[in-house]
Amino acid sequence: MSLNISSLFQQRVLLIGGKGGVGKTTVAAALALRASQTQRVLLVSTDPAHSLADVFGRSIGAAIVHLTPNLYALELDPEKEVDAYLDRVLAQMRRFAGPDQIHELQRHLRLSRLSPGAQEAALLERMANLLDTGLDEYDLIIFDTAPTGHTLRLLSLPEIIAAWTDGLLKHNQRSEQLAKVLSHLTPQRDVAHVLSDPHQNTDSGLDSKSQELASTLLARQRLFHRARRILHDATQSAFVFVLTPERLPVLETDRAVQALTDIGVQVAGLVINRVLPPTLGEAFWQSHLQRQQTYLADIQQRFAGYPLRQLPLQDQEIVGLDVLHALGDQLST
Repeated sequence: MSLNISSLFQQRVLLIGGKGGVGKTTVAAALALRASQTQRVLLVSTDPAHSLADVFGRSIGAAIVHLTPNLYALELDPEKEVDAYLDRVLAQMRRFAGPDQIHELQRHLRLSRLSPGAQEAALLERMANLLDTGLDEYDLIIFDTAPTGHTLRLLSLPEIIAAWTDGLLKHNQRSEQLAKVLSHLTPQRDVAHVLSDPHQNTDSGLDSKSQELASTLLARQRLFHRARRILHDATQSAFVFVLTPERLPVLETDRAVQALTDIGVQVAGLVINRVLPPTLGEAFWQSHLQRQQTYLADIQQRFAGYPLRQLPLQDQEIVGLDVLHALGDQLST
């Protein structure tokens, strides 16, 4: 079953992923350029080792740049995203922390910058915001993702953050309720009475801060819920794996396909990159060809239920619009 590239362009969101070094960025760029012939496309790199600028032969950074009439591109720097994310958290928390707590809060945020998942959480928030606003401006958003493990952690985060935010909201509600009870403990009132009517004579300053915190948490939770709905909706989003016919990429892709299936993200198909031509004279290349043929047969068997597309090994470096146009034609024919 051949992967129909035109059908991919009917989605609103494409994620291109795979093991490092298999050509994800090249395929993502070629697909984006091809789609931009008929649609307004935003191409976003979430890979810390950015290659979009190298592939297009021009500078691309943290601000959206205009590449062709319908193609725009953006490179998200995980380090800068973490810094911006923590700055936003600090700005929000300053409203709820006392002057004596700010120093400790800053220390915790500095430590959390190095914690596992910090980059993924910051990238996810930026991606969620891009989906929230970008789909009104662009017909298609294509994410050139980081290597497989990083991307799988990223896509599993909405579930984790939703559960974490639920816990914070419940804790906030309990703290607010306890504060109301304690504020009413006078000789004339008892705990049971206050618990039965917690809205009487509340401390407006405390209640206002508590409501503001809850609103912030709810807004963040809803943002991630919207992103999750889009990414898990097979009519809007699809994941395309890129791999080469070699042992490690095949095994890693097999595990990744199962992991995405388990969390409900549609895998639309696979692009097998750098396939050697069937006729090669020298013994050295014949040996490579035989190994590739073995892994191509393995790929056909392992991924029998998924559309596949072979992309031959190119005879030149993939740099610049002309070469990317030609690669997009190969993907589409």
